[in-house]
Amino acid sequence: MTTPARPPLDPALATIVEMVPALSAPLTLEGIAASRATSFDPPIDDLLSGRGLVRSDHTVQTADGGQILVSVIARAEHGDPSAPGVLWIHGGGMVAGDRHSGVALPLQWVEEHDAVLASVEYRLAPEHPDPIPVEDCYTALCWFSAHAEDLGFDPERLLLAGGSAGGGLAAGVALLARDRRGPQIAWQLLQCPMLDDRDRTVSSHQFVDGGPWPRRSNQTGWRALLGDRVGGPEVSHYAAPARAADLTGLPPTFIDVGDAEVFRDEAVEYASRLWRAGVNCELHVWPGGFHGFSNVPGVPVAESATRAIHDWVRRRLQPPLDLSAQLFAASSSPVGPELES
Repeated sequence: MTTPARPPLDPALATIVEMVPALSAPLTLEGIAASRATSFDPPIDDLLSGRGLVRSDHTVQTADGGQILVSVIARAEHGDPSAPGVLWIHGGGMVAGDRHSGVALPLQWVEEHDAVLASVEYRLAPEHPDPIPVEDCYTALCWFSAHAEDLGFDPERLLLAGGSAGGGLAAGVALLARDRRGPQIAWQLLQCPMLDDRDRTVSSHQFVDGGPWPRRSNQTGWRALLGDRVGGPEVSHYAAPARAADLTGLPPTFIDVGDAEVFRDEAVEYASRLWRAGVNCELHVWPGGFHGFSNVPGVPVAESATRAIHDWVRRRLQPPLDLSAQLFAASSSPVGPELES
């Protein structure tokens, strides 16, 4: 069977795919160990160097008797208890990555908004299959919220964020927090999220190959997480949030995705269902973007995508403007606001 027609890659991104063919190599169960040995992220100490940020590592007990690490990063001079908190969940297809993967993105929110950032090292599939990864992330959320006073942030101003598999896990954690009446989540940010194990969308069949995280890799990730349950009726919506029948009561959400990647259609559908459930959601579908494209420096569409994320976060995390005072001052002007220059 021939691959169906699909949107073309952005020219600059297409050049990268041509130059680095390994980006398109499908992940297999046998190749998971090698994928874990490959990292595109700078060492965490290099990322923090010279930025006035400090990191502390915490061991957190899980309900099944295990342990996970949570890194907390804040400004060295942080002391504002009304600051926002951010829980970051890394990507890696459910099978790779660590708590420092992708953390360069939320570090900007620590610098710009004085946020307190926690990043969780959840246990990975296939050694630790569902529900362990999402339960580990929920445990980290509960621990982070419970220690808000000690860590110096407002637990009612908590942003839950993640990319790729981390975006899917963040969506699952938000559903768990709602259903268990757990910690309050003010906002969720789902970057190119991994939401649906059923492999039935048009985009899933369009992108069998030809860029990072093609369909075959996606099938491997879900198989590692779910085993023989993948695609079947016994999969929980906490593991695959696209399966959730009810999305009411979830926090305001940001979702972005490339139009040239496997996750496009499930991300768009999830945003549409959030709107249908009465949830505020900002959705961006970036033309020519392959999976994870926003991490590529110097590419205009990647820079636009990253800027959109930071703009959305800025609107949520910055203190609200006192518009009433501004309107009062304008209305008190002797010449009237419409005549002022």
